[in-house]
Amino acid sequence: MNIGIFSGSFNPIHIGHLALANYLCEYGDLDEVWFMVTPHNPLKEENELMDDKLRLKLVQLATEGYPKFRASDFEFHLPRPSYTVHTLDALKRTYPQHTFHLVIGSDNWRLFHRWYESERIIAENHLLVYPRPGYPVEATFLPQNVRTVSSPVFEISSTFIRRAIEEGKDVRYFLHPAVCDELKRMQNESLN
Repeated sequence: MNIGIFSGSFNPIHIGHLALANYLCEYGDLDEVWFMVTPHNPLKEENELMDDKLRLKLVQLATEGYPKFRASDFEFHLPRPSYTVHTLDALKRTYPQHTFHLVIGSDNWRLFHRWYESERIIAENHLLVYPRPGYPVEATFLPQNVRTVSSPVFEISSTFIRRAIEEGKDVRYFLHPAVCDELKRMQNESLN
């Protein structure tokens, strides 16, 4: 199968993540998208992250019932910090029957040269770059294994979601209903 590896903090997962992955499965060449919950991104401060197991649980809630999505804790079992090159190597060893496609935003593509062993990632793997507002990609000059996807553009971020929740905003339509319910339940528990 062609598997999209959508790796991220998902801090929390939101409707933009899900809509993009849905688009890649239904309009792209992917059979499935695996939401690879990253325990610690070397480019982010660890204290900004919700608990690993909570982020995984929210991804599981959001992806339940759609057979082309899988919530994955694969990186939880790898050394930290998580480097994408090591994750892709381990995936290929564990699932040699699949072809993996790393799914990244055009904002991350602009920083890709800073990723650990970025040149090896590009040489040995397929990358799908989706559009992010303010980060155009010139598709003419992309390496052979890298291609852009013309998915809808979503101006939603997990940072926006977290701030809105902290400010007491109702963001139910930015989140999968099960994720929204779980975050509300947790918020109510913390108030009691």
